[in-house]
Amino acid sequence: MYKLLSATYKEFLLLKRDLGGLAILFVMPLVLVVTVTLIQDSSFKQINDVKIPILFVDNDNGAISKSVLKNLKQGNFEINTKIEKNFITEIKASKLVLKGKYKLAIIIPKGLTVGLQQKVDNNVQSILQGFGVENEEIIDKPKSVTTAKEIKLYFDPAAQLSFKNGVKNAIDKMVSKIETKSIYAVFQKELEIEGNLLDQNSFITFKEINPVKKNDQIKPNSVQHNVPAWSLFAIFFIIIPLSINIVKEKNQGTSVRLKTNPVSYTTILGSKILAYLVVCMLQFLLMLLIGIYLFPYLGLPSLTINGSYFLLFIVALFVGLAAIALGILLGTIANTPEQSAPFGATLVVILAAIGGVWIPVFIMPKIMQIIAKISPMNWGLNGFYDVILRNGKFIDILPEISLLGLFFIILLSISIYYDKIKNAV
Repeated sequence: MYKLLSATYKEFLLLKRDLGGLAILFVMPLVLVVTVTLIQDSSFKQINDVKIPILFVDNDNGAISKSVLKNLKQGNFEINTKIEKNFITEIKASKLVLKGKYKLAIIIPKGLTVGLQQKVDNNVQSILQGFGVENEEIIDKPKSVTTAKEIKLYFDPAAQLSFKNGVKNAIDKMVSKIETKSIYAVFQKELEIEGNLLDQNSFITFKEINPVKKNDQIKPNSVQHNVPAWSLFAIFFIIIPLSINIVKEKNQGTSVRLKTNPVSYTTILGSKILAYLVVCMLQFLLMLLIGIYLFPYLGLPSLTINGSYFLLFIVALFVGLAAIALGILLGTIANTPEQSAPFGATLVVILAAIGGVWIPVFIMPKIMQIIAKISPMNWGLNGFYDVILRNGKFIDILPEISLLGLFFIILLSISIYYDKIKNAV
């Protein structure tokens, strides 16, 4: 035990002398989690929290255009129908959107209200005649010729596809509701029904059910997604200084001197595991404290943990072990710091990319969703989500920590075997 503690103390001394490496381990993830969370926070807010300025050109000036305008104002849009007290034309609106001044311009075509009413009248007339309703006004009324109308949407070329689809679906829903209402009104008129006897309220509605803790609904936010994700990124970045120190020990002859002492190679590796595991846990603790105490001062939601802090640190412990095993393997195989540092940084970025740290796995292509399952960052991220968002128990995180533990054992065994074979030669 004394030898293990002495070797561990030696590792802490090496870390203390490497201020640049410590800055990478602690300052870099701090800057990343704050910056990314501030950027992504708006996408997790309610739809009415952010107003998007758009242009609205009304060439119809009828009931439908007024209804569409009214519904848009109730959403997350800031409607602009004039610029410098002048009404906007379609040409002017398209130029402003193309330049990126506005995200969207909605052009309502001329005669939309009249055309829709004619179409509804024709359809109602055909239906009533099909049912044999005897009404001379209906039979004698000539059918009007209608042409399809287009509501034009000019989008900023930089607008995301999700934003475009959301706007299209919202406007299509508005127009469908208006058309349905018009059909009810025509039927009521033609059948000479007095008063408003038709219930036009939506029969099917949607209700979002979020996790509940102490009878309060917990709504996931950007902080609950980014803190665990970037904690993983920070912990795995430990492979860079760890692998570099191992390579330096080999090149400077320190590893040879250590092996000539009455200290087993397992003890040497154990000291590195203990020292860097402490660093990993400090990294994770720092990220949690930032999420809980610093983020509210930046206008961000405070980190809310639905599950147990103890389980959260268990997941972080196994994530740290997996990262340390990867760093030891890289340091054992590499011959120079120039080999280990760039390869380690690239490897961390790749594991983060396929593991769901940057982009959610469920929106990836099918082949990438399969590949994501082999990333230890994906296992760790799922473990964190099980505790933070799903109020999971130990049995829920057992699959993830088992995979991380197995990853640690396999990579550490490979490192020991490779070192033994290399020294035997």
